[in-house]
Amino acid sequence: MYGSTPSILLVDDDQAFTSSAAEYAMTKGCKVEVASTCEQAERLIEATSFDLLLLDLSLPDGDGLDLLKRMDAAGQGRVVVLTGYPSAKTAARAWEFQILDYMVKPLAGRRFDGLLEQAAAHAASRTCHRGTVQQCGALLTQATVMNLVFNMIRRVAPLQHTVLLHGESGTGKELAARALHQYSGRSGKFVALNCGALAGDMAGSQLFGHERGSFTGAVADHAGVFEQAHRGTLFLDEFSEMPAHIQTYLLRILEGREVTRLGAHACRALDVRVIAASNREPQEAIQSGVLRADLYYRLAEFAIFLPPLRARMADVDLLAQHFVDQINEQQGVSRMLSPESLIRFHAHSWPGNVRELRHVICRANVMAEGAMLDAWPDAPPLPRRLEMDIHPGQTLEDIERRAIMLTLDHFGSDRTRAADALGISVKTIYNKLARYRADDAPNAA
Repeated sequence: MYGSTPSILLVDDDQAFTSSAAEYAMTKGCKVEVASTCEQAERLIEATSFDLLLLDLSLPDGDGLDLLKRMDAAGQGRVVVLTGYPSAKTAARAWEFQILDYMVKPLAGRRFDGLLEQAAAHAASRTCHRGTVQQCGALLTQATVMNLVFNMIRRVAPLQHTVLLHGESGTGKELAARALHQYSGRSGKFVALNCGALAGDMAGSQLFGHERGSFTGAVADHAGVFEQAHRGTLFLDEFSEMPAHIQTYLLRILEGREVTRLGAHACRALDVRVIAASNREPQEAIQSGVLRADLYYRLAEFAIFLPPLRARMADVDLLAQHFVDQINEQQGVSRMLSPESLIRFHAHSWPGNVRELRHVICRANVMAEGAMLDAWPDAPPLPRRLEMDIHPGQTLEDIERRAIMLTLDHFGSDRTRAADALGISVKTIYNKLARYRADDAPNAA
């Protein structure tokens, strides 16, 4: 089902149980190892990683839980403690290990099938990591469309061009900016600024710095973000939200490569690589008067589009497992995603992109009571019932226009989501809107 062979270790001195369990698991396509003592199990665990460990509590040479204390459980898949003689004391000891499940023999067939299915899912995630995974800075992918992005990042990184990163929120624009800095060879710092959060009258000071006494409250000299990024990289996130009067000064700095602090007379030479990002369509921002066209073209010397997660669904399992691995390392646990979670993930459109996926994994981890993470993506909002006021004799063009405008309204003018819902391209949406504006113009025929 998952295209890889799950590996299972049975640690039990009950030969009747291990023989029947191993035979059944092999009919399901699993590779099975059997150990009847702690010593045998420890040798096998040191030699390889298993997707599922079934561990008896009572073994001839020791206690199964003592074995767990000596092994690297984080390097294994799911660990299940088995016992034929359950008690409150042994259950309490087992639950001291967050990675464990505690089950009573004999295992019901349906329960064993569930464990084998989870082992198969874990095997698939391991194969995913060993396969065609590519990395660029902190970005990971198996998708061809992202490999093209990685190639562009590596090619432009050592050059002096300003770079514009554009794409939906949550697609990894800051990680791409950090990768550009990492591969640039520049010796200075990476400095990030959210232009949408620039504080009114203080925006100039944040960007360009100020001299002591240049305004009320300026009690000391202050270096702005451009100076802080000298010989390094300045990342201007959401640059299209920058106040209009600041855009003029920014353009001047980009052209002259020097900055003047507020209240100062002398200029300071700059060696700064500028990377800008926006999840807003730049051309729309220009047309609405929010963004200066000359600033846009100066920042967009080299543009890189970060595709949404729904365009790189081959990465969903990879990224989900990556976030789970981070949780396991940070918290010293060994959790894994349920097979049902992976099925839900591939049925979801991920409007919040990679950021949404990480949020779903973190939420599932908080709510988890055992080793298994049962993750549920947020359900998409139910569409409202919309009355389109269709009447006999109405043209198909009018009906189409009404459908497009209502869908855009439903998705808050998000053209990408509206296009997906309507089954048309984003370019078609833009072309239709341009035509509607032309038809509605006062001088239209």
